[in-house]
Amino acid sequence: MSETILLDHGSGGVLTHQLIEDLFVKHFDNRTLRALTDSALLRVDPGTLAFTTDSYVVKPIFFPGGNIGKLAVCGTVNDLAVAGARPLYLSAGFIIEEGLLLEDLEKIVLTMGAEAVKCGVTIVTGDTKVVEKGACDQIFINTAGIGIIAEPYQNISFGTDVQVGDHILVNGYIADHGMAVLGKRNELDFKTEIVSDCASLNGLIARALAVLSGSSDSSPIHFMRDATRGGIATVLCELARYRNIGIRLDESVIPVRESVKGLCELLGFDPLYVANEGKVVMVVGKADADQVLAELRKDPLGKDSAIIGEVVAAHPGKVVLQTEVGGRRIVDMLSGAQLPRIC
Repeated sequence: MSETILLDHGSGGVLTHQLIEDLFVKHFDNRTLRALTDSALLRVDPGTLAFTTDSYVVKPIFFPGGNIGKLAVCGTVNDLAVAGARPLYLSAGFIIEEGLLLEDLEKIVLTMGAEAVKCGVTIVTGDTKVVEKGACDQIFINTAGIGIIAEPYQNISFGTDVQVGDHILVNGYIADHGMAVLGKRNELDFKTEIVSDCASLNGLIARALAVLSGSSDSSPIHFMRDATRGGIATVLCELARYRNIGIRLDESVIPVRESVKGLCELLGFDPLYVANEGKVVMVVGKADADQVLAELRKDPLGKDSAIIGEVVAAHPGKVVLQTEVGGRRIVDMLSGAQLPRIC
């Protein structure tokens, strides 16, 4: 086989079949995919079906802490998990530029397969297209995901159970992913390397949802969203606006690494708006917040979790930050794109 991707790899002929069988099936191997039918036939448990899709165009395709393939799996798994769903199946569609090294493609696919196994999902179907050089930037990936939501968790995506007094949690340091990708893209020489937080959060979220499970018909977690593009600020601004609630944040307890904070200050970024790929924002009932926090901290992906604010009756529709120096400022919705092609 050639060492680089050729247009013939997308022709549907011999090279296409070799690519599918020797690379994709090899690293995503499972009974459903092995059949190579036009549609994957899946059995799902009773419950509400959750279905999501996302496309990944991150630049560069390899960055500290991950690559575009890991990002594609983690991002789609997390979109299902924050809806309260148990992720089950993924599809994977590839648009590959002619000339991409097969070695690099295999690294990406290998990472995807390993991450899928790690978080307990199965890649059951996919598609590959090859375009001429210059028609895309190395590789773009689209993934879609299917999961099942149990009855008690069906309102989490909508935030309809959010109420005054609820606490706001995040599972660790923010803004790592955005700064890691920016540093790699611009070949910045950090004294301490900043590593992306890219991770699948379904296991962590399942732990949190299990707190007090069975003791009531509803979840102690009233809202969840993964804080990707636009960061935690955008997630909370959207929630405040759509549910017409006030949110107060405490800057002194929001986890930001000193290296990330310093780079943000140097380049003029606000960590609250910088993308994450392994962070979930949770709104939890006041009575249950400490228990959920303790459970999150038992998981390696949540050991630095913190309560960073609360839902308040004042200033409905707005997010207000209590600053470290004792002032207050309104946190607005992100206007424009701080960092393009971050995921």
